[in-house]
Amino acid sequence: MRHAAVPERERIEGFLAQGFEVVVDFAGAAVTQSFVDELIGRLILEQGPDVLQRPIFKNCTDDTRAILRFVAADRLDQYLKTSTH
Repeated sequence: MRHAAVPERERIEGFLAQGFEVVVDFAGAAVTQSFVDELIGRLILEQGPDVLQRPIFKNCTDDTRAILRFVAADRLDQYLKTSTH
């Protein structure tokens, strides 16, 4: 599932770079940790944790919300350990 997230992440990056509001709607989606890591985790590693302030996540199941939190916390920790900011 990780590879399926790449084009979606690239679309999100493009919209964020242009200053657009981005809504990530998980309605009807069954997501995996690897999908969310590629979708959101990579954004955190490349742009820092503030990137999470911009997208709006909608229609998250409890499982999706738990995966989002786990990935965000893990990648934030990795970002802080490797960042010179």
